[in-house]
Amino acid sequence: MALNPPITDWQGRRVWLIGASSGIGRAVAALLHARGARVCVSARQQPRLDAFVHEHPGSQAIRLDVTDARSVVYAAQQLLADGPLDLVCYCAGHYRPMTTQTLDLPELLQHQRVNVTGVLQVLRAVLPGLLQAAHAGRSPHLSLVASVAGWRGLPQSLAYGPTKAALINLAENLFLDLRPQGVGVSLVNPGFVDTPLTARNPFPMPALLTPEEAARAIVRGWERGRFELHFPRRFTGVLKLVRCLPYRWYFFLVHRITGL
Repeated sequence: MALNPPITDWQGRRVWLIGASSGIGRAVAALLHARGARVCVSARQQPRLDAFVHEHPGSQAIRLDVTDARSVVYAAQQLLADGPLDLVCYCAGHYRPMTTQTLDLPELLQHQRVNVTGVLQVLRAVLPGLLQAAHAGRSPHLSLVASVAGWRGLPQSLAYGPTKAALINLAENLFLDLRPQGVGVSLVNPGFVDTPLTARNPFPMPALLTPEEAARAIVRGWERGRFELHFPRRFTGVLKLVRCLPYRWYFFLVHRITGL
């Protein structure tokens, strides 16, 4: 069932992907460029952004650091000066495996700055423009990339999981507020995807996807008007069921499966 207006044609749509220098964000940007969207990619690493533009003629790159409020506002102003945005997707993320035995306060705070505060700074910068576009009869869309790690507590996820849980709750609240005003909102909860971030995991990752496979799943979800986009279903479907278990059973099962 479609909770958002399906996006049936990408030709000429203005799309801003934040955190698109590698991994899922870059793969989504490449796919939407191939489908005719006017893509802008943003991240901290200018050489990677320049490489994307070189490989995808007609695309645009604006360097920004999501932890720097002035950088975010400046980038948004540059884009909005050329007209309304049709889709804004926040893909930026920070991840280090962590437990209480390796608790590192600076790392914990960096997770918060990138994964949560960065989203809030982007929202402040783009929401007025998205609402203006909606009131003008367009159907703009806002998408947040969280993770299945935000569904319930998991081993090694002391720093990362709480930030993704915050994004899940934020996306739900944004949908309730913005959808009646004409702005689509979606939440992306990937399983394991082969990216520079997940390469840090010290454990085997079941149902591992390539960034290109993840990108196809995300774009398909936007095209079908879904709110939550979770994949691969053979993995996330099981996690959805486990998520509903009482704590006693859930904790036992997680320890049993992971050995942690």
